Amino acid sequence: MVKVGIVGGTGYTGVELLRLLATHDEAEVVVITSRAECGRRVDDLFPNLRGYYDLIFQEPDVGTLGACDIVFFATPHNVAMNLVPELLAAGARVVDLSADYRIRDAGLWSQWYGEAHASPELLAEAVYGLPELNREKIAAARLVACPGCYPTSVQLGFMPLLARGLVDTQHLIASSASGVSGAGRQANIDNLLSETADSFKAYGVNGHRHLPEIEQGLSDIAAQQAHVTFVPHLLPIVRGIHSTLFAQLRGEAEDLQALYEDWYAQEPFVDVMPAGIFPQTRTVKGANRCQISVAVPQDRSTVVVMVTIDNLVKGASGQAVQNMNIMLGLNEKAGLHQIGLLP
Repeated sequence: MVKVGIVGGTGYTGVELLRLLATHDEAEVVVITSRAECGRRVDDLFPNLRGYYDLIFQEPDVGTLGACDIVFFATPHNVAMNLVPELLAAGARVVDLSADYRIRDAGLWSQWYGEAHASPELLAEAVYGLPELNREKIAAARLVACPGCYPTSVQLGFMPLLARGLVDTQHLIASSASGVSGAGRQANIDNLLSETADSFKAYGVNGHRHLPEIEQGLSDIAAQQAHVTFVPHLLPIVRGIHSTLFAQLRGEAEDLQALYEDWYAQEPFVDVMPAGIFPQTRTVKGANRCQISVAVPQDRSTVVVMVTIDNLVKGASGQAVQNMNIMLGLNEKAGLHQIGLLP
């Protein structure tokens, strides 16, 4: 049985890890940390987990965490980068759900996150944890940087087009919308029900922290520099991301429906919708699943790709478990058999 540790178990990604791992036949959470909730029972804070866990939140301790086979960081940025070097030295493998190791350039990371990186020597080693792109590298990794939710949807949507060189890489557009859980569990006036209900707004238009991660990933896929105009929006829902992507075709449109179906035919968590059927956030809620549609409206030169994921599952904790399974040679789908919730 794989011994799992979770650092930062009180946020949405932390409790989502607990929910998913509770049904994993080959993994057991043996330690979960929280400085704020130290000494409190996990199922006291999260009653949905009653009967599944008999754990108490602990202070982070390198000795205890280092004895685990794998450690998840479900923390804000700047936490993992201070503890990961010691955990790797202790022999644990790490999946970081924060942004600490997603951007390979330490200077660029500092530019967007406003501080010096504490362990820049690990940036080159960290494997970007998008399984559909880096499965073989993930399998051999000690440290995996789990992608952000917006970047997951944008990269999966654009991937077949960029990998085949079918679109202009300099004028990509991503209009993406997320439920309020994407902002985390902390108190914030902008995320109150009375502020978000019956409303829809853009934010981060002049620059969002996910932009350099998105452009780095798209450039890797295209094998050349890619530029994207990325505009995130806030949806009045709890979970879900819907990204609508636009790109200019370089030549005559081939059968893009067949391209996407073939590209993702062997991917267990990517579902290409039938032509003319478009994805909805409600059908991926609670599931480690990405649904994609592709179209060329009015048979013009603009290809439109629509992508939905649950920001807390395929956009965070589910993808993290998927990475763990690959890293440890387990069934990639273990713990991830949940079907989307309807209604």
